[in-house]
Amino acid sequence: MASTLTLFVTSVGTGLIAGGASCAAVQGGLLAGAVTRRSSTATPTPVPAAARARGASRVAVKDRRPSPSPANDPPAEPKALVPVGAFLAGKLVSHTVLGALLGVFGDALQPSPRARAVMLIAAGLLMVLFALDLFGVKAVARLVPRPPASFGRLLRRSAKTESVATPALIGLATVLVPCGVTLSVELIAVTSGSPLAGAAVMAGFVLGTAPLFAALGYLFRRTSRALSGQLAALTGVVVLAVATWTVATGVQAGGWATFNPGGSPEAASAATPPASDETAQGSGQKKSVTSGPVSMDASGTQIVTLTVTDFYVPTEFTAQAGVPTTLVLRGKDSGGCARAFTIPELGVQEIVKRNGDTKIDLGTRDPGVLRFSCAMGMQTGTITFQKDA
Repeated sequence: MASTLTLFVTSVGTGLIAGGASCAAVQGGLLAGAVTRRSSTATPTPVPAAARARGASRVAVKDRRPSPSPANDPPAEPKALVPVGAFLAGKLVSHTVLGALLGVFGDALQPSPRARAVMLIAAGLLMVLFALDLFGVKAVARLVPRPPASFGRLLRRSAKTESVATPALIGLATVLVPCGVTLSVELIAVTSGSPLAGAAVMAGFVLGTAPLFAALGYLFRRTSRALSGQLAALTGVVVLAVATWTVATGVQAGGWATFNPGGSPEAASAATPPASDETAQGSGQKKSVTSGPVSMDASGTQIVTLTVTDFYVPTEFTAQAGVPTTLVLRGKDSGGCARAFTIPELGVQEIVKRNGDTKIDLGTRDPGVLRFSCAMGMQTGTITFQKDA
């Protein structure tokens, strides 16, 4: 399972980069309607009918001036933002609860690394679908999940009331009107496999959308169709970029490919078992049985040592095929997604100790490449098994 903090930070970034614009296109009008309705109640005192009838222009002009009393002043900026805060607070609560429930489902399901990878890829492909819809591709219009029209009308009617509680209730209800990026993040919450991590995923996403949500909602509501179309296309570009990244991480998390640039492989530093103590003493040399990232111990078992901090070091190894092999995950103040270590091909899922060794028996490997990654597919590496020349 990936680090809860890592998932939270990643979701905040997704919400900030792609979620705000995408969700505002679907839900922003509801908030804009509620805020506009509340603001419109503070209007100048109308000119009395009697004064208009008498043609008393001086009185009429005087009456048209805004009243100096606080009751008729336009609402102060902080007060005007109260409905916005209530809406986002309601949205945060409902989505956090949903994330926790999705995490419970993922924990009960206990998906394998490759099952999680498939869900990540599905999330990315769903984002692609919504990006194409934002570009105006008609062929995908019927494939895009949308809430019932009657439900949308009901929410819009509710938004016209003046109660501060109304925006909060509408915010709670937005969990039933998800945008495309939200649906994708919900799949990621399932892959987290933890109520806390799932809640962090959805809460981070909502918080990421918060800075732009209200502004973009007003913009989509009030601008011309031409400008709205340009904004939709720009949003589509951003969503498509996030979708590409999500699919790439899913492919890496499944162990099907590695896109990260790798350094030079760390070759097996002890291709044969070390010399016996007698031989070592006779030659005057002292040789550790576990020296280097790849080595042999006294029993003839090959040891591959991977250091885990916030990253994997090194990320590429060359080891011998045809000999028993043990992978040692050496935690050194390890943290982040790197702690959630997986070998998709073998179905291995391990949480690395923050400080200490975690051993994984790889058995006797045939020649080939064995890929490993963090649970989210963001950090990867390979072990290349070769026969001796």
